[in-house]
Order: sequence, then C-alpha cells, then structure tokens
Amino acid sequence: MSQTLAKLISTDLSALRPRLALSAEASVVLDGCTLVPDALERLEAAGLLNEAAKLVANALPKREAVWWACMCSGHTAPAALPEADRLARESAEQWVRQQTDAARRQAMVFAEQADFASPEAWVGVAAFWSGDSLAPEGQAAVPPAPHLYSSAVAGAIALAAVRGNPLNQSARLKRFLESGRNIAAGGPGRLPLEEV
Repeated sequence: MSQTLAKLISTDLSALRPRLALSAEASVVLDGCTLVPDALERLEAAGLLNEAAKLVANALPKREAVWWACMCSGHTAPAALPEADRLARESAEQWVRQQTDAARRQAMVFAEQADFASPEAWVGVAAFWSGDSLAPEGQAAVPPAPHLYSSAVAGAIALAAVRGNPLNQSARLKRFLESGRNIAAGGPGRLPLEEV
C-alpha cells in the first residue's frame, strides 16, 4: 500500500461490517480481514467497487466522509447543475471547513429544495446528519444515529457514479476510491471536473 491511510486505520472493521450489507461474494473476500485498509484493497482487487465505496463512506470520519462526497459529486456534476444542487454542495463544503450548525442546516434546506434527487442533495443531507441534532433549531436535541451520515455519503457516491452515463460507473468508482484514499492519508482528495 503506497499511502498510509491514517484516517482508516483506527476504524474497527468488525463494527462496520453489519452496516455494510455486504453481498455473499464480498463477505467471502473479507473473511479473516481485520483492518479497513486491507479490506478496501481486497474489495477493489475483487472488482467489488460498490462495496469498497460503501466501506470508505462508513470508515472515514464524518468531516472527511462529507468532503469525499463533495469531491465525487463535483467530479460528475453537469455544467448546468441546478442552483439548489450547487448550493447544497457548497453549504456542505462550508460545513466541512467550519462545522457550524448554520452551514449544516443550510445544506439540508438546499437538499430539500433539490427534492433529494441528486448526489449534491445527498451531500447536503450527509452534512446535516453529521451534526448534533436532527430537531428544528431551538427544539430539544434529537441526536442522529452515530453513522447515519455514512448512508447519505454512500448514496451520494452511488448517484454520482452513474450520473449521466451509467456505463462510466466502474471508471468513476475507481477515481472516487483514489480520492477517498488520498483523503484517508490526509490529502484533499480533489477530483477535476469530469471530461465528457
């Protein structure tokens, strides 16, 4: 492994596995595996890219996972991205930078305006679900389940991988996983806008 995936090493793979809803094939591939970076390598080598992406979505810390979803959704975004989608992603990026309650709530507002129908909308949901409470502002706190955000991240990644042309899914997932590795190693994980 060429990069030290420091942000994945401390994650307990056995705790993640029930949330991953792995296929029988992926379960066999991971038999005996105890470390997340090794599991990621095995899944990729077996061509199980969707499962590998779910693993990364669940293994990265909240802030990094939301950033990863921002990078991936931005990579496949069309030039004529609707404003609510753009603002959902921008608000999520703002939350990653400053982690304010206002930014995460704004991300959810734009996700709702985008009808939860795009990768960017699910990036906004991921930022919102990364906070301390799902309740409206000023109400008693209703904490989200600890890994609820990772479901939204995984959804954003899955939608971004098939946007426009589903035949690009494999190539995109490979690029997304490279980005996720870079983020896990402490890098920015940036992806250029996809060439069409």
